[in-house]
Amino acid sequence: MAETPQASVAGRKTRTGVVVSDARDKTITVRIDVARPHPIYGKTVRRSSKLHAHDEQNQAGVGDLVRVVETRPLSAQKRWRLVEVLEKAR
Repeated sequence: MAETPQASVAGRKTRTGVVVSDARDKTITVRIDVARPHPIYGKTVRRSSKLHAHDEQNQAGVGDLVRVVETRPLSAQKRWRLVEVLEKAR
């Protein structure tokens, strides 16, 4: 995997998630799933959050596994940019 200029900048967060919507032009909605043990009870608690990411070439589709990186505000909701599509949906 070649390092992109966006991914090599120190201090930027990266997230991996599944695309749940690609209806808007150059924008995807990504669901980030997290499973962590509860601090007291130890039970695995699953949480998810959704974020909007910029997809310049409209290359990601619904169900794809993608990596996004934090960036400057691109619109009222978009704060993330698509780096790569890790796995295409079947």
